[in-house]
Amino acid sequence: MKGPDKNIKFPLESYDKLCFLKNIITNPNIIVGDYTYYDDFENVENFEKNIKYHFDFTGDKLIIGKFCMIASGVKFIMNGANHLTDSLSAYPFAVFGNGWENAMEGKKYPNKGNIIIGNDVWIGYNATIMAGVKIGDGAIIATNSTVVKDVKPYTIVGGNPAMEIKKRFPKLTIEKLLELKWWDWDLEKITKNIQNLTDHKIENL
Repeated sequence: MKGPDKNIKFPLESYDKLCFLKNIITNPNIIVGDYTYYDDFENVENFEKNIKYHFDFTGDKLIIGKFCMIASGVKFIMNGANHLTDSLSAYPFAVFGNGWENAMEGKKYPNKGNIIIGNDVWIGYNATIMAGVKIGDGAIIATNSTVVKDVKPYTIVGGNPAMEIKKRFPKLTIEKLLELKWWDWDLEKITKNIQNLTDHKIENL
């Protein structure tokens, strides 16, 4: 056995509510790694609809690693949502034209950068990830969380704004996992180690 085909849209037979995400993405500014899946209560096409304010002119990207698990209702708020915050008014005058076209001349809306999700990250139901956030490998984002700042590898966070709940493993185990980068192994090696990957004894890897 070599594991499922990473290029299949729906890896579970006769079930179209879970997909290998990279195989349904149409936007070139969304980059998804192999075996990352998205599970939606209604339709997997909702994924791109839940990437909000992702305008071509902002140029920002949503980058998601391999073997991630993304639940229904997860939303990503991109930089197109940003308004001026250090000006006297946050109102986007220039958008409406009719004499207001030059309101942003010599100015720029804030841009916090790409959203970057590591590998083996689990994002729970209805979580929201804000622009510029980086989520480390192996992290877990709890249901209904709003993530406004970076999340360290193998850290569980929850709440609004999301705060650290605990580390998944001791420091030395985390360091070893980040060194192993099992998600970059060839599929045959991963398949041989699935019993170890679903255990907690890192010495067996």
